[in-house]
Amino acid sequence: MMPIETVVAAALALTGLLSSSPARAVPQERSARVDALEWQAREAARDAARRDREERMYEEGQEALEEGRWQRAVERFTVVAQEKSTRSDAAMYWRAYALDRLGQKAEALAAASELVKAYPASKWINDAKALALQVRQSSGQAVRPEAEADEELKLLALQGLQHSDPEQAVPMLEKILSGAQSPRLKERALFVLAQSHSPRARQVLANAAKGGTNPDLQRKAIQYLGIHGGRENRDLLAQVYEASPDVDIKRRILRAFAVSGDRARVLAAASAEGSAELRAEAVQQLGVMGAHDELWQLYQKEQTADVKKRIIQAMFVGGNATRLVELANSEPNIELRRAAIRNLGLMGSSKTGDALTALYTNEKDLETRKTIVQGFFHQNNAEQLVAIARKETDPQMRKELVSRLSLMRSKVALDYLMEILNK
Repeated sequence: MMPIETVVAAALALTGLLSSSPARAVPQERSARVDALEWQAREAARDAARRDREERMYEEGQEALEEGRWQRAVERFTVVAQEKSTRSDAAMYWRAYALDRLGQKAEALAAASELVKAYPASKWINDAKALALQVRQSSGQAVRPEAEADEELKLLALQGLQHSDPEQAVPMLEKILSGAQSPRLKERALFVLAQSHSPRARQVLANAAKGGTNPDLQRKAIQYLGIHGGRENRDLLAQVYEASPDVDIKRRILRAFAVSGDRARVLAAASAEGSAELRAEAVQQLGVMGAHDELWQLYQKEQTADVKKRIIQAMFVGGNATRLVELANSEPNIELRRAAIRNLGLMGSSKTGDALTALYTNEKDLETRKTIVQGFFHQNNAEQLVAIARKETDPQMRKELVSRLSLMRSKVALDYLMEILNK
């Protein structure tokens, strides 16, 4: 049997698909508006890539702290601190913390002092001052191995209190949260507080969720409130959502609502939130929750194309093939139609293969037909690609179909290519 590459090349040649075609003329003059929009898009992409990199480095630093890999933590947090981003002050604190763990007391003090000077209004100031005090108190002393053991014992003790009498431990938990303890110990303290129903514990947890501690603990407090659910926790999250101007905090609260099953509040945000970014986040969470009817109602009311695309994506996440097929057939906006088709292509061929075939048969727009072909390709659905290739008369679409089949390691695809050769 011929090598697959030879078969593909021959098949393409026989169908006249390798013939050169004149390139589309590129306009030599474009409007200043188009240039500006393209520049903005490039800048936005660069900003997003930078934020993703910073977030990844910060998370790697946190993982290094958890694993006791202090030097790696220093390296990761140094990179984030130098970026002058929204996480720079947090990175400076954890860099100082890791330096202290390495026994580099002078460097740790300098790092903590640098944070105070560079970010005098930071929510990490109190943590930095507590860390500096601890470093001075232990100045000249090496990090004791038993200190690590002490922390492990504290973690075990907190786990015990979690199952016995968490209310008794509230004063100690407050002390841990305000001290220069490890992130793991502070997170465990918050976890215990989230399970307690004592008024004082609720007050401490509410303070953390509202930003009374450092931002990392605020995010954890919000997460735990969502995990443990309950009306009181959801009401507290709603209060924080209304009061906070921080989009990231609001986004995390929407996720916490979803985890706790509070569909009503997520739907309210998706319907009435002034920020398109937050509406899109709420829509995504509705998809995770499988809120099919709510998503369909939102789609019919929504005016913003970007948010509509997020609703389509949420329908895919929720597995709502029926509505996606309906949109692929009837949506007047061509880009939204293609978005629905792309998401259908990402679903199993058993659910959407026949619908995509019907769409292809009735579709006149060339680019939309290519989108449908791409969907079959993602499904590895060689049978349907061959079936429509046999009927296709448009040379450009035949090229698209044979090109896709040439990339599939499928006997059905190979047999079709051999069939072309044998004609």
